[in-house]
Amino acid sequence: MNSKMKSTIIGWSFVMISVIMICAFYFYPMIQALLLSFQSGTGANLQFVGLDNYKRLLTDSTFLTAVKNTFIYLIVQVPVMIILALFLSVLLNDRTLKWKGLYRTAIFLPAVTSLVAYSVIFKYLFSNDGLVNTMLLKFSLVPEAVNWLTDPFWAKVTIIIAITWRWTGYNMIFYLSALQNVDQSIYEAAKMDGASAVQQFFKITIPMLKPIILFTSITSTIGTLQLFDEVMNITQGGPGNATTSISQYIYNLSFKYTPDFGYAATVSYFIVILIVIFSIIQFKVAGDRND
Repeated sequence: MNSKMKSTIIGWSFVMISVIMICAFYFYPMIQALLLSFQSGTGANLQFVGLDNYKRLLTDSTFLTAVKNTFIYLIVQVPVMIILALFLSVLLNDRTLKWKGLYRTAIFLPAVTSLVAYSVIFKYLFSNDGLVNTMLLKFSLVPEAVNWLTDPFWAKVTIIIAITWRWTGYNMIFYLSALQNVDQSIYEAAKMDGASAVQQFFKITIPMLKPIILFTSITSTIGTLQLFDEVMNITQGGPGNATTSISQYIYNLSFKYTPDFGYAATVSYFIVILIVIFSIIQFKVAGDRND
C-alpha cells in the first residue's frame, strides 16, 4: 500500500466517523420522527393512521391558536430586533465613541445568560407588584398596575420584550463584525460627495450588510418559530392559551396532556415546513438576484 492510498484511507476514516455520528444523532431521529407523525396511540401501542394527524391540524383549535401566537411573535419581534441591532451596531462602530467595549459587552451579555434564569427574572419584573409596575406607578405613567402576565395582549408584549432583550445583542455582534471589515474610505468618499449620515446608512451600510441581514433574519425566524423557554417560564402559555407557542404545544402533547407522540411529531414537522417556507421567501426577497 503506497503512502497516497494510505493517507486517503486515513482521511476517509476521519470523515466517516463524522458522517456516522451525524446520521446516528441527526438524520435517524429526523426520519423516525417523520414516520412517527403517521402513527397515533399511547406508549408503544402505536398504529399507522396515514395522514389523519395532518388532517387533525386543520381542526385543532389549540394548535391554530398556537400558530397565530407564534406568527404574532415572528411578525412583530423579528423586524424590531433586526432594526434595533442594526441601529446599535452603527452607533457602537463609531471610532470616536468612548467606552465602546463596555457598551458592547453590556448589550451582548443577555445572549449568554441562562434562558430559564432570565425568563424567571422577567416573570418577577413584570408581575403585578414587580419593578416595572412599581416604576410606572411611581412616575404616574399609568393609572393602575398593568396586568403584564394575565392580560392576553400585555402577556404577548411581555414575551416580545423578553425575546428582544435577549437576542438583540447577539445579532448586533454579527453586524458590528461586518461593519468593522468595511473600508472606511467608502464612508469618507460619501461624506466628500455630500451624503448625510442617513443616506450613508441606507446607501452604503445596508447594502454592505445585506448577506448578514439575510443570515440573521433566517436564524431569528427559526428561533422564533421554535420559541419555548420564555413562554413556558414567564406565562406558562396563559392566560388560557393566549401566549402558547407551537413548541410549547408540542411539549404539552408529549408530557402534559395524555401523551400523543405521533401527533406531537406531526406538529413538529409543521414547524419544519414553516422554516423551509420562510427561509425560501427570505432568500428570494433579500438574496442576491445575481446568484
